[in-house]
Amino acid sequence: MCIIFFKFDPRPVSKNAYRLILAANRDEFYHRPCKLADFWGDNKEILSGLDMEEGKEGGSWLGISKKGKLAALTNYMQPKLDKDAKGRGELVTHFLTTDMDSFSYLKKISSEAHLYNGFNLITADLNTTKGDVFCYYGNRGVYGLSNSLLETPWKKLQYGKQLFVDVIDQSQGLSREDLISELLKIMNNQECQLPDPALEDQGKDYILPILNKYAAVCVRCPGYGTRTNTIVLIDAEGEVTFTERSMIDGDVSQWKTNTYTFQLQSE
Repeated sequence: MCIIFFKFDPRPVSKNAYRLILAANRDEFYHRPCKLADFWGDNKEILSGLDMEEGKEGGSWLGISKKGKLAALTNYMQPKLDKDAKGRGELVTHFLTTDMDSFSYLKKISSEAHLYNGFNLITADLNTTKGDVFCYYGNRGVYGLSNSLLETPWKKLQYGKQLFVDVIDQSQGLSREDLISELLKIMNNQECQLPDPALEDQGKDYILPILNKYAAVCVRCPGYGTRTNTIVLIDAEGEVTFTERSMIDGDVSQWKTNTYTFQLQSE
């Protein structure tokens, strides 16, 4: 289970406004090995965490490059997974390392989508001569995003989105540090939003008591749950602030927070 909220404004009218405010949770098994967010690549220009599970090494769930390429992934909740499917995390890292623009990349991915278990993928080009561009592709079905389709009315998604909007409305009056703090509070909200017919319908093949534990923005289950919060801010001048709060050693009482700042490169 993962969840992403974002507000995208390619031409902010105020110098105190942001081109992008993004808040995301990565929910995963606590024991699954990964690297915390850091710069990587030949020129150390890509910033992301990296999956280190055997067979899935090098994949990611969210990342951004100094050139302004951004990608974020959530899995589509499904009870039966194809164990032979390709690792979905490569969808993020391949985009961050390719020269293809968002639309062209997702068009390519759409022809290969059957090779993966269910996913939702957001890609963005945030430093183009044509202006900032956001694209979305999901390989299941018909701007909050969880483990269903874009804007599926899960109660936790609607609840978290309203909390996110309330903070966004105050964002120009908050310092950058306070804005990050308020967004982290949202992403660690453990209030279960029940009953939720939409969640129960999609998860009808799950055991209900387990499914109900997924009904909060921040998920807490034995051995599984929210283990990474990521906040990405890009201001009107192209300065990026990337904050990652990560669980350490699978212990819900131990967390480490790192913040990176850099300027988007001019084309």
